[in-house]
Amino acid sequence: MKNWQKKLWFKELRKRKGISGNRILYDLKRRRSEKVKTLRDVKVGEKATVVKLHGEGATKRRIMDMGITRNTEVYVRKVAPLGDPIEVTVRNYELSLRKADAEMIEIQ
Repeated sequence: MKNWQKKLWFKELRKRKGISGNRILYDLKRRRSEKVKTLRDVKVGEKATVVKLHGEGATKRRIMDMGITRNTEVYVRKVAPLGDPIEVTVRNYELSLRKADAEMIEIQ
């Protein structure tokens, strides 16, 4: 995991209460070792179906409030030159997501 990714995760952890940084890092490493495909891995122009939302508390709730729920079809429209943010179409509207948020969305 790169340093900037760790900083994003620990920044998110400061917002949450009661969750240790080691738990989040463990979950990330486990998902990467199992080769779970996330929204971040989808190429431009591809469609994917949401299988599961990872994350805790307010972050997960915010993603769900944006309309990304289980069995929802997501179309990746654009990716910024440096990869952050990612523009997707969900339920007939465009949405921009951070890479860290897109990594929490497991797809099929």
